[in-house]
Amino acid sequence: MFKKITKACVSVVQKYLPDPFIFAVLLTFLVFILGITVTKQTPIQMVGHWSNGLWSLLAFSMQMALVLVTGSALANAPAFKRGLKKLAKIPKTGAQAIIMVTVISTIACWLNWGFGLIIGAIFAKELAKEVKGVDYRLLIASAYSGFMVWHAGLSGSIPLTVAGGGDAVKKATAGVIANAIPTSQTLFSTYNLVALAILLITLPLLNKAMMPNKEDTVVVDPKLLVEEVVVEMKKEHMTPADKIENSRIISLLVALMGFTYIIGYFINKGFNLNLDIVNAIFLFLGVLLHGTPKKFVAAITEAAKGAAGIILQFPFYAGIMGMMVGKSAAGMSLAAEIANVFVAISTPKTFPLFTFLSAGIINFFVPSGGGQWAVQAPIMMPAAVKIGVEPSVVAMGIAWGDAWTNMIQPFWALPALAIAGLNAKDIMGYCLMDLIYAGIVVSAAFFFLA
Repeated sequence: MFKKITKACVSVVQKYLPDPFIFAVLLTFLVFILGITVTKQTPIQMVGHWSNGLWSLLAFSMQMALVLVTGSALANAPAFKRGLKKLAKIPKTGAQAIIMVTVISTIACWLNWGFGLIIGAIFAKELAKEVKGVDYRLLIASAYSGFMVWHAGLSGSIPLTVAGGGDAVKKATAGVIANAIPTSQTLFSTYNLVALAILLITLPLLNKAMMPNKEDTVVVDPKLLVEEVVVEMKKEHMTPADKIENSRIISLLVALMGFTYIIGYFINKGFNLNLDIVNAIFLFLGVLLHGTPKKFVAAITEAAKGAAGIILQFPFYAGIMGMMVGKSAAGMSLAAEIANVFVAISTPKTFPLFTFLSAGIINFFVPSGGGQWAVQAPIMMPAAVKIGVEPSVVAMGIAWGDAWTNMIQPFWALPALAIAGLNAKDIMGYCLMDLIYAGIVVSAAFFFLA
């Protein structure tokens, strides 16, 4: 019965989910129409909000492109590939491969979402080369499923934001959070740790249970996953320029400078893995492990081909975010209206749950932790005080909702899909099942424990 439901989800998504770019365009039209009808703004106003947001994620887009490119280049370094290959030889069956990639991805995403997102996809790709008969689509979906826990982990932007406190947090929450909220009340709270533990244990088993029958299994030819090997020139044929390009000393010096910066960063700021430092680790490890500048440039050139989706689609999502938060003359936005609906029907018992659900809906249109916080914090925090709910619980409700619906939002899957060479429709049917299950687990944690 479960396999039939999974097969139906996969079939529906395969038939009706368009290319991620078309999906972003359709979302743009939907938000445009909703903004006009719900917030009573004119088409010109909505276009204005769209244009104001269109280029607001340029820095973030570049960070994401670098996560993909430097992470992929690092994974193709000979030493790193040997390590992944040894790890990929551990599972002997498709079921073991699905379980292993889910566990590793979930733990990696809990440590740092950028690291986990890339490493999970790279490891899944390596498993596909080593394990026979495993469904490639489900393997990549399993790697992506671990991404659900990132906001409840050590790099979760919302819990870390409230832990930092300051005037910006006080302003964003309409004065509700005047003092920093320690992570003991958010990331390391009982309800959060219980939800994490349940998902870490059961999500791999759920993904395993979704394995299709042999006749429905889609297996990728391992030969298609082999990257192009750069042929080294013989020293006697090298010009002075060739010798510089193939110099290991240059790579070592660059790596030395890079790791001096990285070590200094950790000494001064502790274990704070933001996107910039993750990219720096990927970049300079890649320079070191590829051995020569020429090999590293070749690896980067090959990896950059997969960044097309990020470059094209991120401006459209930034435009959607602009329309979601763009205010009418009365001071209301579409995102605020959605949040207010859930506030109106909440009680002290249900408020954390409805915060989570409303955040999940808004995340579908505003797939950014910072954007999500900016939209919901000014509404949900004051409402929490009136109803009598702890601000720390509300912050985690927003955080979990922001991560939860990423399972059916192609925005965050783009780097993983680029590494895997798949389309969103190939994995989203499986991710839909993960979404439903995780929604039940997290909802129960907020309703009964928070």
